[in-house]
Amino acid sequence: MEVNCEGCAGCCLDWRRLLEDRTYDRARGSIRDGDGNRDPIDDDPNFVALTRETVRTYLDQGVADALTPRFWDARDEREGVEIDGRQVAAVAGRPVFFVGLRKPPKPVAPFGREEPSWLPACVFLDPTTLQCRVHGGALFPQECGAYPAHTLTLEATTECGRVEETFGGDRLLDVSVTKDLDGLVLGNAAIGEKLFCHPQPAALEGTIERLASGTTTAEDRAETIAVAAASSPGTVAISDHHYERARERALETVNGGSPGEDDRDSRRESWIGPAIAEWQQRRANADEPVPSPRVAADVEVARGAPETPGWDALDDE
Repeated sequence: MEVNCEGCAGCCLDWRRLLEDRTYDRARGSIRDGDGNRDPIDDDPNFVALTRETVRTYLDQGVADALTPRFWDARDEREGVEIDGRQVAAVAGRPVFFVGLRKPPKPVAPFGREEPSWLPACVFLDPTTLQCRVHGGALFPQECGAYPAHTLTLEATTECGRVEETFGGDRLLDVSVTKDLDGLVLGNAAIGEKLFCHPQPAALEGTIERLASGTTTAEDRAETIAVAAASSPGTVAISDHHYERARERALETVNGGSPGEDDRDSRRESWIGPAIAEWQQRRANADEPVPSPRVAADVEVARGAPETPGWDALDDE
């Protein structure tokens, strides 16, 4: 498998609003089976589902504010639980969800465009180079590293193919896929490993409504992150001890650590939350021109975000 990612990042951002036809395909994030689809409650077409171990790594590294949940609408009340006035897909009465990466608005100019546009983009995407800030590191999701191999294996349309069809160019250069695909977890094997089950639907009151409107709070995200981190593969059960510890850590990431903690263990505020807040504020100032992607140096890098090498540096390797 070989892909040409330079100037693209189509799988890292939501580029649908660049289209003249604004009819969005929510089914791209649906759960499909022989009886129909379960549409996601959020509107992210390129949601990357993280494993339990990756969620725990983010907690340990103090960057849990990069994470967000995904829930689905149930097909009917028989397979769902009612939360915030809607039927949410569930297993054994427990709402099921993924944990993935947040996509704040960023000024980007993908696909050879000369002028930047505000698009929802992965929290780790460098708007200037359109490269991943954590590529190859401990925070780089396994699913991202495998893309689009898993999609090709499932015989689904890749984002590379959509970009080629819409904007031209060659993105997917080699479609051969190895038979040994680490991280492709399907069916019951996904429960507790990538598909998590919340044990208390009542604790999600308000969260589902805010998820649908794109206004989740740090507390909303900490709740689901904690359940994911406390889950066990192959079961809907969670560890109460791990849940409490994970929730505390997730909130410490936002609040800058707990008073009295040893400095070695304190979870200080990461660059991610403040950067997202500034991107959102800049986007809210709709009367102002879209800034250059280079403003990311002030919004992200100045706060501690890793820099990216640029494509020329990679070509020289």
